[in-house]
Amino acid sequence: MWDTFVIAVVTITGIALVAGLLLGFAARRLPGSKEPLIEQVNDCLPQTQCAQCGYPGCRPYAAAIVRDGAAISLCPPGGDDTVRRLAALLGRDALAVSSPEATPAPAAVAFIDEDACIGCTHCRDACPVDAITGAHQYMHTVLAGECTGCELCVSRCPVDCIRMVPA
Repeated sequence: MWDTFVIAVVTITGIALVAGLLLGFAARRLPGSKEPLIEQVNDCLPQTQCAQCGYPGCRPYAAAIVRDGAAISLCPPGGDDTVRRLAALLGRDALAVSSPEATPAPAAVAFIDEDACIGCTHCRDACPVDAITGAHQYMHTVLAGECTGCELCVSRCPVDCIRMVPA
């Protein structure tokens, strides 16, 4: 009985060792990211994936900044700090807050009418920053300090109990 067990362990260990060596070889030989600047720009962004910039997430926005020259001031959750970091990295001018291109949308956060909430969790699943708490079939609430105002939860609510209110 032990012989079968030992053979199985040695076989699995051998397969894992060969797979590890092949992956290590492939990692050294295959080309990495062709555009490391996109990765650097992406690292500067807040990674909320809120789509407030007009792109589906932070990585596509970073690619648009590098490849297409998109404005660096389109990220409301990142704020002025992100614009300054991107400007320093890319050698661009940091836009003033008074500039129309840099002015973020009015600060608003989601508010859930808890009496109308049915606990479906659709809003919670849509929130890119986990600012909505609540369990299935129980009412939900928004952690206002965490909400970026992206409004992704509003359209997902089947009973229209979510509205945006000034922060």
